[in-house]
Amino acid sequence: MKTPQPANPVIEYAREQDLDVDEFIALLQKTTLGERRPVSDRHRMANMLANGSIIFAARCQGELVGVSRALTDYAYCTYLSDLAVAESHQGQGIGRELIRQTHETAGLNTMLILLAAPDAETYYPHIGMTNHHSCWFIPRSL
Repeated sequence: MKTPQPANPVIEYAREQDLDVDEFIALLQKTTLGERRPVSDRHRMANMLANGSIIFAARCQGELVGVSRALTDYAYCTYLSDLAVAESHQGQGIGRELIRQTHETAGLNTMLILLAAPDAETYYPHIGMTNHHSCWFIPRSL
């Protein structure tokens, strides 16, 4: 007889600086972020993880369902480069909690900065983030 699963399984959060690259890629492919990351370039994805200052994972029954990857100086600014939650687990507060834990780890004295994916622009004001009118960048050459 199959054991019934709880209606809302517990989400466990942990800092995972050694997150497996294949698991990271698989999660990104379950989100719209996968369209904007070099998921077909495993070496580059591995470098992204290896050089992230803070990496948090959200897991549901051991399965990776969310991740945040940030770069920070722990004093003034924290750039949240990746925030991904599997589409099957969105709407449960996982993104909000990943942001909270990432910012807390970097230091609340840092300004948390991110560039929103086009489909996520309405999400960030909903969780209390402020839009900034000006962002300037030089696009990647590759």
